[in-house]
Amino acid sequence: MTARTPRTKNLALVLLAMTQFVIVIDASIVNVALPSIGAHLHFSRDNLTWVVNAYTLTFGGFLLLGGRMADLLGRRRMFMLGLVVFSLASLAGGLAQSETWLIAARTVQGLGAAIVSPAALSIITTTFADGAERNRALGIWGAVAGAGGAAGVLLGGILTSGLSWRWVLFVNVPIGLIAAALAPRTLGESRRQEAGDSFDIPGAVAVTGGLALLVYAVVDAVDVGWGATRTIVCLAAAVVLLIAFVAIELRQHDPLMPFQIFRLRTLRGANIVGLLIGMSLFSMFFFISLYLQDVLHYSPIRTGISYLPLAVGIIISAGLASQLVTRIGFKPTLVAGLLLVAGGLLWFSQVPGTGGSFAAYVLGPSLLAAFGFGLAFVPVTIAAVTATKPHEAGLASGLINTSQQVGGALGLAILATVASSRTQSLFHAGVRSPAVALTKGFDLAFLVGAGFAVAGAVLAAVLISSRDSRQHSKAARSGQAASADAAAVPAAADPSPSARGALRP
Repeated sequence: MTARTPRTKNLALVLLAMTQFVIVIDASIVNVALPSIGAHLHFSRDNLTWVVNAYTLTFGGFLLLGGRMADLLGRRRMFMLGLVVFSLASLAGGLAQSETWLIAARTVQGLGAAIVSPAALSIITTTFADGAERNRALGIWGAVAGAGGAAGVLLGGILTSGLSWRWVLFVNVPIGLIAAALAPRTLGESRRQEAGDSFDIPGAVAVTGGLALLVYAVVDAVDVGWGATRTIVCLAAAVVLLIAFVAIELRQHDPLMPFQIFRLRTLRGANIVGLLIGMSLFSMFFFISLYLQDVLHYSPIRTGISYLPLAVGIIISAGLASQLVTRIGFKPTLVAGLLLVAGGLLWFSQVPGTGGSFAAYVLGPSLLAAFGFGLAFVPVTIAAVTATKPHEAGLASGLINTSQQVGGALGLAILATVASSRTQSLFHAGVRSPAVALTKGFDLAFLVGAGFAVAGAVLAAVLISSRDSRQHSKAARSGQAASADAAAVPAAADPSPSARGALRP
């Protein structure tokens, strides 16, 4: 059964959205469980962060390769393969008996996620018609993906407190395997028809190694410093590998990434803006969690529950975004969303070190940033695949995923460094209250994050084509009108018996 009728399309969307939800929450669900993991497996303080970083590293490094493999080898096939890899790695992680075992499992989990995520997004773009139908599908996709980051903190707290830290990994296993089993009956297969027998292995090795080293360098810089020899060497090696990738692709007959895709102005702009969205927003979850637990002294479960308004706000705004894109275009919706994100982060930068509360200083900015995130995430995804050909769906999906993931890693590294430097300088200046010094560091990080969001709004206005945005909106509205007319035709052409009786003279 292929996803071509409205019913099968909806079933496909449910399956894809559920899978993306699991992939997204896995980046944050273990955060709350880290103290329990460290105590049980006797992690050193330095190595504990790699429970998160190992997943982020391979996820960000392999996304582009995963997207192109979906185009060349079959999107449904790669979706299923990625799910099986992800599920088995989750099982292995839950059974881990040492820190090396767990970090290795999290690394393989990230690889599976990097195969699944671009394949799922490219299936959406090839299954749903361009216009209002795809806008609606991506609105649901955006709502689920955006809410997953917030839901991960809540689920992590519940599972860790109610069962054990192992269940933050075990919970993925049945969901992933069931989704893989349902895929052949729910999803249609598609691939690049003119794909040759050869695969660009040198290009794949160069780009994957370059991106993985880049993500590693920016994540590790938080611990060792930007001026450390290790950071500089890794960044230099990443640049060399990425330059080598460009040289390889320019000489390949059938390249992993045809560079002519960057001739699309809107795609170029969307990926630059996607990088800034990641830089401004992904770190927000990190600093909110620290503020709630280290300053307001919330328990893990209470911290997770505090994310519910944020998750609900993202779900509502993502649904609204799909309608706004149809009515006014993806460009104005994206700019408005980024300005709301900037406003939310600016509001967050006012949190006090003493006398703060969730209702007074967290709830309002959480809702404002959540609505901005939903209004930004959906249109930037639509813009990133606008005007691409069907055989480029996986590549375009991998690109926007990579931009956001690398942006998230880079943004967290920069903002964590900013916050830590500010806190340390206050201690040296004689501030005695740890809560005050810590919060002042958070305030500055939120302020810089707001700057990233404003830069994203400006670049979206400049780099993304207004013409593409208007044409997409016009086509979507025309598609809605055509669908409404088609639904009305049968009733007019074949009136009911009562209607025929009323028309009889």
